[in-house]
Amino acid sequence: SDGHKTQYDSGYYRGNSQAANDDEGGHSDSTEGHDEDDEIYEGEYQGIPRADSSKAADSLAGGDGQQFRDMAQFEGERRKDQEELAQQYETILQECGHGRFQWTLYFVLGLALMADGVEIFVVGFVLPSAEKDMCLSEESKGMLGLIVYLGMMVGAFVWGGLADRIGRRQSLLICLSINSVFSFFSSFVQGYSTFLFCRLLSGVGIGGSIPIVFSYYSEFLAQEKRGEHLSWLCMFWMIGGIYASAMAWAIIPHYGWSFQMGSAYQFHSWRVFVLVCAFPSVAAIASLTTMPESPRFFLENGKHDEGWMILKQVHDTNMRAKGHPEKVFSVTTIKTVKQMDEFILISTDFNIVKKWRNVIMFVWLSHIFVFCFSPSYYGLTVWFPDMIKYIQKQDYASRTKFFTKERVEHVTFNFTLENQVHRQGQYFNDKFINLKMKSMVFEDSLFEECYFEDITSSRSFFRNCTFISTLFYNTDLFQNRIINSKLVNSTFLHNKEGCLLDFTDDNNAYMIYFVSFLGTLAVLPGNIVSALLMDKIGRLRMLAGSSVISCVSCFFLSFGSTESGMIALLCLFGGISIASWNALDVLTVELYPSDKRTTAFGFLNALCKLAAVLGISIFQSFVGITKAVPILFAAGALAAGSFLALKLPETRGQVLQ
Repeated sequence: SDGHKTQYDSGYYRGNSQAANDDEGGHSDSTEGHDEDDEIYEGEYQGIPRADSSKAADSLAGGDGQQFRDMAQFEGERRKDQEELAQQYETILQECGHGRFQWTLYFVLGLALMADGVEIFVVGFVLPSAEKDMCLSEESKGMLGLIVYLGMMVGAFVWGGLADRIGRRQSLLICLSINSVFSFFSSFVQGYSTFLFCRLLSGVGIGGSIPIVFSYYSEFLAQEKRGEHLSWLCMFWMIGGIYASAMAWAIIPHYGWSFQMGSAYQFHSWRVFVLVCAFPSVAAIASLTTMPESPRFFLENGKHDEGWMILKQVHDTNMRAKGHPEKVFSVTTIKTVKQMDEFILISTDFNIVKKWRNVIMFVWLSHIFVFCFSPSYYGLTVWFPDMIKYIQKQDYASRTKFFTKERVEHVTFNFTLENQVHRQGQYFNDKFINLKMKSMVFEDSLFEECYFEDITSSRSFFRNCTFISTLFYNTDLFQNRIINSKLVNSTFLHNKEGCLLDFTDDNNAYMIYFVSFLGTLAVLPGNIVSALLMDKIGRLRMLAGSSVISCVSCFFLSFGSTESGMIALLCLFGGISIASWNALDVLTVELYPSDKRTTAFGFLNALCKLAAVLGISIFQSFVGITKAVPILFAAGALAAGSFLALKLPETRGQVLQ
């Protein structure tokens, strides 16, 4: 490595620089041993000898004492090689240009990021239907809502570390395959435990998409394009949310889209929705098989021939698309980075933040992710829909009709009964035939010689009632519907057994999905602004500025008391806060060296998901109690995040380490 110079006219580019041949000290490792009269053609790759690296490794492996004596010198030379490679790699990417290859990879990786966005919404959308289909208690519902985040937390940590070992493309293919397989299985399994297990493993699979996708794509982008195009890539997370909302809106309310085999197997519309949500992941797998591995990964791991071939592919693809097929890839040699032997790799691979500079960056980013942004963002985004549901419930309850001590005889009810409370009533020889009961409550009432047939109920109960000589035929008014009541000479025939799919007002179902659709769509302006300004104003200004504005927007949540007002504030917060996430993603990619990038990103993303679980649990506990605590917590955390962000180094204009 002593013969190398960092200037690019001193041996890295041979075809266009005669001065390189005349510079006695500028020869590269790849030309050592060649006859000076050998003719080197423009674009001809000269190969990379491995002698220096193998000698260094042999020296380190020669004995324990020799290994530790040489370690500091070896690591210093390796760092120097990596810095020179980073500078050269940036120049190579500039020669390759930004064109068809990057845009193709953009859409391929976008599908993987879209699959991550879909995964966040799946359980929340199916829960109202699945809870009845699988007899879920309140505790089970809560666990099902959090299981995806727990799976993604594990996946981010595992796949992030693996991508630095076996490659970005291969790791992404594996994690997307796991997500697809278990998403598919989860749409068919019947039991709660198996469904929970499938959603957990589905989350483990998709958990690797964010750290791998951003690291993978960044290694094909020159510095002047990196911030902007990584921000454009973030739009696919929004597209995933829109896709999930639209599919839920179109599929789940259609309860007729179902079939069953006896009482043991049922396949309702919400299962169709789960199946459809696996499509982006499957499409990403099919598309990713056509793309190459990151050349930067190959170069960092000593596979220079493979890295050179991919860079040449990028160059040639872009030049042909721009109408310049005659342009030749002028790179003939690429900097050799000394490789550690396996023992040293094992002992140092998990030392992500060995240097003090990386320690500080890791601490700052950990605080921002865990204590500031994740609990606030995920907590608020889950709290918003719950608050809207609470407001709807309060409004619905305010319109409840109350009847006391009524006496009804010889009447046939064959129409929908909804939102009524009947107390101390007496019903003689009445018929309830082919009707729906929605939010109906009968308390301390008497039913004598009555007849119930083809009844479907939702949130309807009989409490402390007496039934005398009453017949129930093909109804679901048994067990969990009739509470603390007395049955005298009463009969149940062809009762609807098991946990049946509950029905709700279709307009309310459409409203929930439409609110989620609007909230996700509101992210679009923030995505566009952050993409256009990321490379102009810098990552830190974008992060701090968006955090401050998000903090201010939280304050206005105190004034949201109506359904429409909460929806508007949800859209405002989502549109502003997304710029902070985009800036954090770009910063995380650029702060860490290539051989530890996905490991660090994955670990931070795992902390993010853990903080999301804590934030959601805390915020949900305040629904219907007070708005002040969640709002003050989120605003304070975002303000702290904007302060901590200013302690990070600005990475705009720097080469990828």
